[in-house]
Parts: sequence; structure tokens; C-alpha cells
Amino acid sequence: MKIIQASCMAAITLCLAGIALADDLQTIVDPDSLGFSARRLARMTSWFEAQSEKGDPSGFVVGIARGGKLAYLQATGFEDHDKKTPMRPDSIFRIGSMSKQITSVATMMLVDEGKLELDAPVAQYLPELRDMQVVKKDPVTGDPILSDLARKIFEPAKRAMTIRDLLRNTSGLVYAMPDFADPGFGNTAIHVLYGARAPFRRDKPIADFVASLGALPLLHQPGEVWEYAIGYDVLGHVIEVVSGQPFDQFLQSRLFAPLHMVDSGFSVPQDKLARLVALPGAQPQPLSDGDVGKPQTFFSGGGGIVSTVPDFLRFCQMLLNGGELDGVRILKPETVRLMTTNSLPPDMHIAGHEVGPAFGTGWGLGFAVRTDPDFSLIPGAVGSFNWQGSWGTFFSVDPAQKLILVMMMQRSQYSENGYYFNAIRRLPYTALKVPEAPIPVASERGNSENLAEYVGRYDFGGSTSSLDRQILVADGDGWVGLESVAAETGGLRVIKLADAGPAAKGGVLAGDLITAVGGASIRGVTLEAALHRISGPAYTGIELKIIRQKRSDPFNVSFTREAVPAHSVQLRVRLANGQLVVEATGGWSILDFDKGQPTPMAVLSRDEFYVQGGDHTRIAFTRDGVGKVNGAVLNSGPSKQRGALAQ
Repeated sequence: MKIIQASCMAAITLCLAGIALADDLQTIVDPDSLGFSARRLARMTSWFEAQSEKGDPSGFVVGIARGGKLAYLQATGFEDHDKKTPMRPDSIFRIGSMSKQITSVATMMLVDEGKLELDAPVAQYLPELRDMQVVKKDPVTGDPILSDLARKIFEPAKRAMTIRDLLRNTSGLVYAMPDFADPGFGNTAIHVLYGARAPFRRDKPIADFVASLGALPLLHQPGEVWEYAIGYDVLGHVIEVVSGQPFDQFLQSRLFAPLHMVDSGFSVPQDKLARLVALPGAQPQPLSDGDVGKPQTFFSGGGGIVSTVPDFLRFCQMLLNGGELDGVRILKPETVRLMTTNSLPPDMHIAGHEVGPAFGTGWGLGFAVRTDPDFSLIPGAVGSFNWQGSWGTFFSVDPAQKLILVMMMQRSQYSENGYYFNAIRRLPYTALKVPEAPIPVASERGNSENLAEYVGRYDFGGSTSSLDRQILVADGDGWVGLESVAAETGGLRVIKLADAGPAAKGGVLAGDLITAVGGASIRGVTLEAALHRISGPAYTGIELKIIRQKRSDPFNVSFTREAVPAHSVQLRVRLANGQLVVEATGGWSILDFDKGQPTPMAVLSRDEFYVQGGDHTRIAFTRDGVGKVNGAVLNSGPSKQRGALAQ
């Protein structure tokens, strides 16, 4: 009952705060009526409480809605760790890049009204961005030609960048260095140039920032490369020009007020400052420049908005409803479908970040979209969409399950946020009940002999639920530690490495260009084909040929693949007092199997067992052609999950 009581208290708190929410998203209903196990939802509360006790982050707010109803709203830890101010359900967070989805909705509102053309040149609305030049690329390596200033290093754009390009990050614009020091944002001289010539100035309006871009080159030809960029900040000014309103006023009058997003905006008024979550430690530039406790001048559509979990749940519910909430229509249904459908062609070059075939993820018009049914960093079925903010905020919408997940925290080291994002990706799905699973009835012919043949470790992939498939890697379990790469003309560009991964220990650096694997060139091959060559069994050697900036000749690095880190679902089966027991030993609990708690199994039939009580999880062991146990299946049927016996 702990989780239900805590959640009800959260709802009471919201009522006392005077927040005007629709009943369906204000009052938490019995999670069982929405298809959740209350016991397994309690795991999520315990997990986030344990993280809060570590102090960074000092607290979280997590909200879950399903079928248009509020299933979970829980605050843990502190708004301000030093002052020991408790976190509350309506605590206010800097949502960083989750501002982009709000900006994309505002843009498409004007498209729906016929005031803005999706495929019109941006210069039609912002003449200061007319006739922008593009950096020339080396035809072999794909690198920008920047070293020899005596040569002509720019060329005309093949076509003008459009509003659609800004929405899908294919404009050719980039983020600046050193403002964003993550290599995923790039580290070329052009990124540095953007930081020097077009800095985010919190004391200047967005119009001044956009005007400064007109004198800078594009890094990519419009429409040819996906790179996470400042396009949403440009869109904020487009909205100002087209609507005749300052961007903050447009959002307030046209989006926040109609949706009753009462705590969202570019700043926090004095009477709400007590609910603003404190930031721990020093912050990366330029994010630390804006004091959101004061009225803002620079309205950053890419990262400047503050909000709450209840507000963002309403925003997501509007999208899940096809553009409408509580009788207020924001977007046409077909517009929402367009925005949340992958818009990137298969041959699109991807420059870093968590998008592309390697991540099972495409990009719509403002949203990352799951495209791979078997693997993706986005939870849920194909068509699920999400994004995140560098301060530590995350949301996901799964239309197939009518499920919305929102998590907010505030952290200083945004490069490590993935650890917490994995939790909100997995814990809610493992709390969903298997809808078709009947209560097992033991067979009189149940055979409990030879139990020892079932003993072992079983790997079930990266997902806690069959509703969010994450199959096992087919080419063995080797890990090289290349977290993010981008396919370029000359090979694979290394964007980000695991700090203690094999590649990093072998001497590979972010920014390196891999041109060959095992002596075979990967120039011109697809991203999938290149990754296939890099993959392989654990504890086997691999050799990469590298081109590195500031080194004249290519060179080779060799290292050994390691076992995949235990961040997936793993079950350990063993014998205890003559009975089979099962325990979750991987990164996550699953169904009735908790981490650190061996669960006794009852015999159902030969090779089949089940958990008495709980949700009656069933496990059936599979055999190979000669009758040897080689795997296991959880809950045989439409929601089954297959695991392999790890040798």
C-alpha cells in the first residue's frame, strides 16, 4: 500500500497547490485497473529513493499515465539537498532539450493554420539567413576542409534550408563548441566558430542570435546530414515573425494556457520560486548563464523552458490524443502523426547522438521515433517517441500501449544521465501485467526429476517486457565500447566511447575515423554493415585502422572485445533444498523475479514451472535437437520473452 498512499498524497498536494488539471490526470487511480502490478510499481519507488539517497541527483519526480488516466506520480528526495527541502510532485525543473518538442508543436500550429509553409525556405521568413554558404568536405574522409585558408573552403548550398529541415535537424546548422563539450555535438573548427561568433547571450533577444548566424557557414548541405543543432532556437524567432508575438507570449497564450500547463515558461515567477529545484555543482555553459528566477530576454526554443511533471504529462497526453485535450484542439491528428513518424531516409548520414540505424531510432519533426521492432534506445513499440533534456529530464509516449512516462531530475553531469534514463525506460514496462496469462494449473504428471539440468544463467536481452522488445545480439556477446559512431564517406566517425571500454583502453579517441576492420576497408559501406564487422564474440581480438586529426598517416589499434556489461535482463536458476529457485541477477528485476530475492518455482509439467502467488509468472525451458536445455521462455504466448542459456 506504500506506493498507493504516497501517490494519493501527491494528488492531494497538487489539489492544494491549486493546479487546474483534468480529473483523469489529477487523481491517481488503482494501478491494477490500468494493467499495472502495484507491487512491481513499488520497485520503481524503491529504486528512485535509493538513488536520491546518494545525493546526486538529490531527488526525482516520476509520472506515468495510461489510457488517459494517471497511474503513478511520485516525488522522492529533495528539491534542495543542502536545505533539505523535500521534492514535491509539482516541483519546477529546467527541462533543457525537452523544450524542442514544445517549440515543434508551436511551429506546427502555425503550419496547421496556413501561416507557415513546412517546405518554404527559412529565408522567406528570416531574410538574414539567405544565401548561406556550406563548408566543403574532403571527398575521401568526409572531413571539413578548413586547414588551408588560401583555398576556397566554402561552396553555395545546393538548396535553401527549409522549416522542415529545422524541425528534423537536417538544416546544416550545428551546436557550438565549447558551449556543448560532449563530442556527440561535434568538435570541428566550425563548431568552435559558432561558439565564438554566435554565442547564446541571455541579455540579448533571440533575434540578435539568429542575425549572427547569417554570417556563418553551414557545416552540411541542407537535407543531407542529420546533426543535432540550434534549429529550434531559429524556429522560436520564425514563430515571432509569423505570429507577431514574442515567443514567450505565443507559447503562453496559444499552448500553455489552453492546456493548463500552469507552471511552464521561460522563467519562474517570485510566488513559485520555492518550488524551483536547485542545481548541484557547477553547470556546463551556456546553460548556467540564465537565472530562470528572473524574467528572460533570450527565449531559447531549444533548451530554455521550465516545467513540471504534471504539466508535461498534459502536453504528452495532448499528443497521444492526436492533438486534443479536454476539448481543446492544438494540432490536427494528421499533423501529430507526421511529427511522430520517422522522416529520415535509410541512407541519411547521421552525425552523432542517439539517432540512426545503430540506435533503432529515427527522427520525426521534433521527436525521436522508434523504428526497429527488436532494438531501440526508445522504450515501447515501433512508433513510440521520446526525448530528453541535458539537465536530467526524460519523456516517452507509447501509442500502442497508450502509455506516457515522464521523469525529471536536475544534475550537473549530464553525460551520465543515461543511467537514470534506463530506469524510466525499463521499470514501468516491467510493472505491466501480462494480459493473457492465466493462473497455471499444475499437471498431475509434473516431473521434478533431473532439476540440475536447468541450472544456469539465462540472458533475455535488454528489455524487462515483451511489450518493449529488445532481442539478444545475434553475433555473440562481444563489446567494444563504441557508444556512438556516425557513418561518413571515409568510414565510421567515433562520436563517443565508454570511458573504461575496450576501444578506449586500446587507444581509440572521440573524433577518430575508422577506415578498416581486420584489414578490410569499411569505406562506403552502410552503418549496419560496418557495425556487423566490428561485432563478434567476447574475448576475441579486433584491429581497427584509424585516421586521426593532426596525425599525417593512418595507424592501427588492436584490442580485445569484452563481455557485454550486465545491463540487460538476466535470470540465475539454481537448486535450493531440492527445489528450483530463480533470481534476477542482471540490471533489472523482471515479472515476479526480484533482484537479490530467489523465488521458489512450482512444477507445472516437464520443463515448465511457475511462481505460486504474485502474478503467476511461468518459465518453460527449451531444448536443442539432442535434447539438451539451451534456453527459457517466460509466459509462453503472445507476450512471451525468450532467453538463451549463457555458456
